[in-house]
Amino acid sequence: MNYKSIAERIIDLKNADLELRDRLVQNGQLGEGYNEEMEKLHNRNAKILSDIIDTIGYPTIDKVGKEASEAAWLVIQHSIGQPDFMKRCRELLQNAISENNANSRSLAYLTDRIAVFEGKPQLYGTQFDWDENGKLNPNRYDDIANVNERRKSIGLNTLEEQTVVIRQQAENENQIPPKDFDKRKSDADEWRKKVGWIA
Repeated sequence: MNYKSIAERIIDLKNADLELRDRLVQNGQLGEGYNEEMEKLHNRNAKILSDIIDTIGYPTIDKVGKEASEAAWLVIQHSIGQPDFMKRCRELLQNAISENNANSRSLAYLTDRIAVFEGKPQLYGTQFDWDENGKLNPNRYDDIANVNERRKSIGLNTLEEQTVVIRQQAENENQIPPKDFDKRKSDADEWRKKVGWIA
């Protein structure tokens, strides 16, 4: 098995994702909804990575190296139109962490992202979105003290500190809240039903 070429392939997927995101940020096209070009790229990347996982199992650090393993996680994190794939990867990632072959922070982010799309409270407070007042805030979570305890256990800052960081990043990228919050929310709910996150 040529793990080196597989690692390069995974890193290429990540780079294509980040290049498109940068272009959308520069054009002010991030934030109004799920960009069609981005959705296509995320689904294509998920399919390619799924085929790689069928061949080699989860792309752990010992197989593909740290950079490619982290790149695989980013592709998984962005494959939001593929609920079954994301859930399958969460299980594989849990196994990899138990063998010290992946980062527990990656699992925290993936677990939260799946929870948000399923309409459940997050455990680590890693996922943020615009609220009806045009402020970036963490999506619903269970309890701030528990969230901060869990964050601390995997080496993350407090949720209060992270909120400042996320808002600053959005400002640096000139991200603005959606023009019509209710429409964006209803479009997002419709999309979650269409792809199978909610019934």
